[in-house]
Amino acid sequence: MEAHDYIVTDIRGDYAYLMQTDADGAEPFQVALALLPQDIDIDTKLHGFMGMFEITE
Repeated sequence: MEAHDYIVTDIRGDYAYLMQTDADGAEPFQVALALLPQDIDIDTKLHGFMGMFEITE
């Protein structure tokens, strides 16, 4: 399993929608907010590996 970079494109209810930024043709997918860092907002950049996400600059 590889690590990937994402950006938060939308937040609806208890879910955030992430777009993978290091792949061509990626489509947004939803992730429960409980699995993401607390301080996310739209346009937050994340680095993820095996279901663990951290905010990047």
